[in-house]
Amino acid sequence: MAGISRAQFSSVLLLIFVSLSFSEARDHLVGGKSGAWKVPASDAESLNHWAEKSRFNIGDSLVWEYDGSKDSVLQVTKRDYVTCNTSKPIETYTGGSTKVKLPHSGPYYFISGANGNCEKGQKLIVVVISERRSSNLINSPAPSPAESEGPAVAPAPASGAGSLSGGFLAVVLAAMLVAV
Repeated sequence: MAGISRAQFSSVLLLIFVSLSFSEARDHLVGGKSGAWKVPASDAESLNHWAEKSRFNIGDSLVWEYDGSKDSVLQVTKRDYVTCNTSKPIETYTGGSTKVKLPHSGPYYFISGANGNCEKGQKLIVVVISERRSSNLINSPAPSPAESEGPAVAPAPASGAGSLSGGFLAVVLAAMLVAV
């Protein structure tokens, strides 16, 4: 370390750990609880309300836990989402435990495969923020609702699945190195 001081090295190390902590892929339990994939009893129980309060990043996964003998999850196009068309899904998931990785930014559309459930509100739109927008969110204030497209995107609650505990630990360790 002849070219840089110990403090500079520690600062760079801290910056790396902080950057990594914000890029961890997370698993999101749909609805925040097991069995949430069902016909909502009211509009207030719509899974889209849950999705609007969550932040989805590239590489994250959605996890469904539901009764696989009575239902399935269909990933569909926007048009099929709006019309509740179950005849030609992009992907069909069955079995009661489904995990879907979100590999790119943009909206993802899901509906129930059970006859009539989509029409009763059992559907979900998830919007994955872009890498560019994700890095901008760290460095700038949140955009106004008029700037956003699709459902509102808010930070995930700290108690949700996939918290940044690993990244937080890395930041604490790096801070300890700086103190040495």
